[in-house]
Amino acid sequence: MKQSNVEVQKWSGDETPDEATLRQLYSDEGLHPYRWSNAPGDVYSAHSHSYHKVIYVVSGSITFGLPDAGNQLTLHPGDRLDLPAGVSHNAVVGKQGVVCLEAHR
Repeated sequence: MKQSNVEVQKWSGDETPDEATLRQLYSDEGLHPYRWSNAPGDVYSAHSHSYHKVIYVVSGSITFGLPDAGNQLTLHPGDRLDLPAGVSHNAVVGKQGVVCLEAHR
């Protein structure tokens, strides 16, 4: 899926990947992720960044909104979001909270 240069890759494997598997995917691209998490229902208001973000969901879920495109993207374990610099986005954490890995390009 590609929206406003935003790319989402849904996990296509039969089993949900563990954190080590996701960290290896980053390593294969020469990226060095850090881990973050949020409680259920946490909200991030619309904002943008000066860098490209690469996010994988480890557990739980999070819905990213793209106000300029009028779209929402819900990510689950193993799903990847590539968010280019300057793209306005917001987010709402799912009912079980979320744990993510994130790296910057």
